[in-house]
Amino acid sequence: MKTETINERINSFEEFIHFVESLRNMENGKWELPIAEGKWTVRDIIAHIMLWDKYFLENAIRKIKLQQPLTSRHVNFDEFNNNAVQYGKTKDKDTLISETISYRREIIDHLTSIPRENYENKYVDEDGNHFTIKSYLDGFIPHDSHHKSQIEQYLNKP
Repeated sequence: MKTETINERINSFEEFIHFVESLRNMENGKWELPIAEGKWTVRDIIAHIMLWDKYFLENAIRKIKLQQPLTSRHVNFDEFNNNAVQYGKTKDKDTLISETISYRREIIDHLTSIPRENYENKYVDEDGNHFTIKSYLDGFIPHDSHHKSQIEQYLNKP
């Protein structure tokens, strides 16, 4: 299996911006309906991704760029995701999409300005766990892909 370079990882991570931008044309009815029985809405999924981006930007990526200690720590995923869903309900589609793109762009800006040799450096979070930029990208690129696939399947249903 081919190993992706850092630039390829960053490009993959950045591709999500174009996908989110394309959702501006989605009718509000589809935006606010569950993608399947018992599943989130597209709005919920985008809010979920946006708040994770915001969290890692503020508590890890920006800290690494500024050479400050990381403030990230283990969070209760269910609680975090529920808060994201509630947050999404307070924003209109264009605002939520703009926020999502803004946080992702800022992450990309920081990632591209960090020396490549630092991508596998082990930074320590507030819980004492190791965080690397490479593992962050390796975790969130498939996460984005999973949610993008879900949304595309939903949008392609007759």
